[in-house]
Amino acid sequence: MSLDPIRRQAIISFGNIIGLTVLGYLATMYFAHVLGPAVLGSYYLFLSYYSIFSLVGDGGFGGAAAKRISEGRDENAFFSAFIVLRIILLALSVTILIAITPFLVDFTSTGLLPWLVLALLIGTIAGFISTGVYGSGKVGVSQTSEFLNNTVRIIVQIIATYLGYAAAGLAGGFVAGILAGILINFHYLPLRLARFGFSHLKSLFSFSFWIFLTSGGFVVFSTADTILIGYFLSNADVGIYRIGYQLSSVALFTCLALNIVLFPTMSRWASQGNHTSISSTLSRALSFSLVLAVPVIVGGVILSDRLLNFLYGASFVPGTSAFIILLFVQLAILGVMLQTTCLNALDFPKQAFVATGIAALLNIILNITLIPEFGIAGAAFATLLSIGLNAVIVFYFLSQHIPVRLEWWPVVSIVVSGFVMGGVVLVFRLITGIPSLLSLIFAVLLGAAVYFLILFRLDRSLRNELGDLLRTFGIV
Repeated sequence: MSLDPIRRQAIISFGNIIGLTVLGYLATMYFAHVLGPAVLGSYYLFLSYYSIFSLVGDGGFGGAAAKRISEGRDENAFFSAFIVLRIILLALSVTILIAITPFLVDFTSTGLLPWLVLALLIGTIAGFISTGVYGSGKVGVSQTSEFLNNTVRIIVQIIATYLGYAAAGLAGGFVAGILAGILINFHYLPLRLARFGFSHLKSLFSFSFWIFLTSGGFVVFSTADTILIGYFLSNADVGIYRIGYQLSSVALFTCLALNIVLFPTMSRWASQGNHTSISSTLSRALSFSLVLAVPVIVGGVILSDRLLNFLYGASFVPGTSAFIILLFVQLAILGVMLQTTCLNALDFPKQAFVATGIAALLNIILNITLIPEFGIAGAAFATLLSIGLNAVIVFYFLSQHIPVRLEWWPVVSIVVSGFVMGGVVLVFRLITGIPSLLSLIFAVLLGAAVYFLILFRLDRSLRNELGDLLRTFGIV
């Protein structure tokens, strides 16, 4: 974290995530109030199926190509081999989708199937370009493209919703966003088509197989609960559950920003045998990720029902118990995400898959068992248990290659500050009852002020690091 390029790219990434999240959350609040949970549930099913068939269409070659390109050898050849493989897998994924449509009655009845096929086609082209840009280390460009993608998506979706297009408008905005993101990435793509040989294909296959299986595990975590809720319950329950999941993911802002930035750098360090830098950077990344995650979780638990009611509407309040569980899920995801990135950068994707595969299997079993009995709260608890197991297993594997340590004093400072903040917010709620959106906003701001005042008082290193980040960009 002491390297200026990492700081710069992390700030770009974090700013991108903050900007997208503000837009995304405001838009989702609008959709929730106008469309209701059932229409949102149909759209979330669309996103789940897109994730599954995008995984089939990628086959893990996206991660493999980014890894090989980032190593700085035969970049154009690996890029070209990746494109050919993706085209073949796209044909396979669309064929499978069309073949199983008779079994997707609940989804096909929404009229979103043609939009799904179109999204897969355009998403493949976007995948060619974005992988080349990201693997080449142009993280800032990649993040700018992602920002444009999401901004256009949100704007088109809002307009379409206002015009009454409902779920189809949301899917159409999703496709429009992908097209917009392509424009930025293509302009800055440094790679060109070139001849490639069997050795390039073999190198991609050796890495992609385990990346594919690991990605499959992540897709299970992100889609199995959604699809099974839709199967056992209703589209409205899907909408309520996914809103809670989205709101809880605020805890991952910092982690997502760092995770995107660190992989290319860690991959180069690994190829140079510089494991010390990987280990120390992981420790710092974990600390910085917890800076935001802890107060979000503590505050979210205390204000859970008020957040859902005022931000999304009374029809989403029944998801309060699931939302509280999902807040703790984000803490487990934080550990899994950063440690898995390190394992992949160190070229141990097989171990990442073993950890993810075991947890994904448990996730499916628990969802099938708990959803019929406990509803969406059962789905949330199944996700918490399975991702928690994933974090433990991936820690075991990673610790065999590099030291995995927490920075104890920063972590203690974060936890103490979080609990003090929680106490202040709880007292404020008990006194006022949080009767309005204005009082909810005040409670959030009060909690944030108390948290950061205490945290920077307790831990000078975090305060100095923040100051260094601001000075790097000439802000102070």
